[in-house]
Amino acid sequence: MAQVEEVTSVDRLNAILAEARSNLVVLHFSAKWSGECEQMNDVLRELAKDPHYVNVRFLVVEAEDLVELTKKYKVANVPVFIFFKNKSRIDTLEGVNALELCKKVKNLVEATVSIPAEESEDDLNVKLQALVSQAPVMLFMKGTPDEPRCGFSRTIIGILNEHNIDYSHFNILSDENVRQGLKKFSDWPTYPQLYHKGELIGGLDIVKELSESNELKKMLPQKEDLKVKLKTLINKASVMLFMKGSPDTPRCGFSKTTIGIMEETGVPYETFDILQDDSVRQGLKTYSDWPTYPQLYVNGELVGGLDIIKELKENNQLVDTLKGTS
Repeated sequence: MAQVEEVTSVDRLNAILAEARSNLVVLHFSAKWSGECEQMNDVLRELAKDPHYVNVRFLVVEAEDLVELTKKYKVANVPVFIFFKNKSRIDTLEGVNALELCKKVKNLVEATVSIPAEESEDDLNVKLQALVSQAPVMLFMKGTPDEPRCGFSRTIIGILNEHNIDYSHFNILSDENVRQGLKKFSDWPTYPQLYHKGELIGGLDIVKELSESNELKKMLPQKEDLKVKLKTLINKASVMLFMKGSPDTPRCGFSKTTIGIMEETGVPYETFDILQDDSVRQGLKTYSDWPTYPQLYVNGELVGGLDIIKELKENNQLVDTLKGTS
């Protein structure tokens, strides 16, 4: 029976990844203050009891204790699960989703170099048709947009971002059935592959041609203008707090502390969970020139983060600031 092991050093994680070789390693970035993380740890402990997963290494790391690892894997919230094989990151799962965690572990353990006998070609084609139609624009690539795992995937991500294309992605390294089956399904032997409304556009060469001829923007939907979106969100209420999680379920210690202070003031406010929209999470840092969360706005103007809020409270200026009378 496998067990859930707590990782307390970077060296220990590296040793486990080396020992595991081609076996799956599941690393949970957790936090002791989060009930949601403990809930997902219970799921890990149940998975570890399953004899089918005897070779899986289930790991837990305190995200706020091992900052080096948190930064390396760009963990901005908890819970986050990172999956490894052969010392390489192959997939990521964010948030509280026990069903999806169990599904990913099962799929990644069962992934082989060929389509398993129990999955017929018809079943696989149904699965592939669902995947290519999952979003208006679907990119099948090696790795993720944040961590592309080949030069071709990195280049196509650059082109799509340059043209502000609104797309979703699938990491073909996370599912060998999809990786092999999609080649036959699309009659296209290489990756990346780009689909629009369930139809194959092509690979990197085709996308480059469309980009150079200015056809790509005309053909594919673009993301909403981020500045307009951010300005609208900031002005949604006279007092807006951008945080990780919600007031009932804050997803980091800083957000939890801020909510406590805001509740003490009695001043009405609204919140936005930046973990639900990565474009807002990343874009607001640049828009406000403030690199961390939470961020507090009053009447569309940035007040600051937790340190500023604490300082205003200590100087008895917070309530007046929130009411816009200071």
